[in-house]
Amino acid sequence: MFERITVDPEQMNGEPCIRHLRIPVATILTMLAQGMTIETILEYYPDLEAEDIAEAINFAAETEREKEYH
Repeated sequence: MFERITVDPEQMNGEPCIRHLRIPVATILTMLAQGMTIETILEYYPDLEAEDIAEAINFAAETEREKEYH
């Protein structure tokens, strides 16, 4: 379902990352939450593509949707 998100137990303690780049999804989400633009994030991480950021947001939304609340 998510082609740009990788989870490898041997990398970053299994934290979801962007395309094995050692850039955690959580890092991208934090940058967005702090008000950084997609363009600024892409400048900071030149190996990223805009599609990576969009998929990170969708991944986080789907992960949240799958949680059970009591």
